[in-house]
Amino acid sequence: MDLILQLLQKHKLNIYDIEISALLRQYLAAIEGMREARLDVASEFLEMASRLVNIKTAMLLPRREEDEDPRRELTGALLEYRACKEAAAALRERMTERWVRAPENIEADPVYPYTHAPLELLRAYLTAMGRGRRRLPPPREAFSPLMSRQIVPVSERIAFVMARLYGRGKVRLEELFLPGEGRPEWVATFLAVLELIRDGRVTLGESGALAPGREAPGGLRDAL
Repeated sequence: MDLILQLLQKHKLNIYDIEISALLRQYLAAIEGMREARLDVASEFLEMASRLVNIKTAMLLPRREEDEDPRRELTGALLEYRACKEAAAALRERMTERWVRAPENIEADPVYPYTHAPLELLRAYLTAMGRGRRRLPPPREAFSPLMSRQIVPVSERIAFVMARLYGRGKVRLEELFLPGEGRPEWVATFLAVLELIRDGRVTLGESGALAPGREAPGGLRDAL
């Protein structure tokens, strides 16, 4: 519809007495221009082109006096579409305006207007008390496991690993993590192995076995 209105305005065609042949030629030329510009031609454009062809065909056929003008439906739709566009443009201009009124002084009502069951009030009270407890700092007892945890020096675990190697020559990595020990000993052992490998004092084979490294040529006693 928008394209047809543009063509009618551009070529100064009478919307109440549309020359279908001229409008159809201009409409098809516009569609062909879209295709040459590599624009997607929507199905609505093709549907309107078929309507124009149908109207032109109906006007070429002989008609009786009581027959309705084939252009009447198209003219009505164009007039309605043009009126909607004009109304939308007028509304768009009015939307740029702003109507603001001064704020009103409304007196606050201190009376609580709702009623609640006793059980609902109890739940609300318990919920509020729980939120208050969550805002408090954690008690000292919560830090006691961290403060009382044993600190295992890495140097001590280095001596432990080298002692195992001195006694056996080779030892598998998982054998260094004893079942009776806890996480502090395991972490210190792992760090000790990493430090020994970095210094070249031990090597880790593909089978997961530790062996003396090239930086300990004098034997494991010298490495210790």
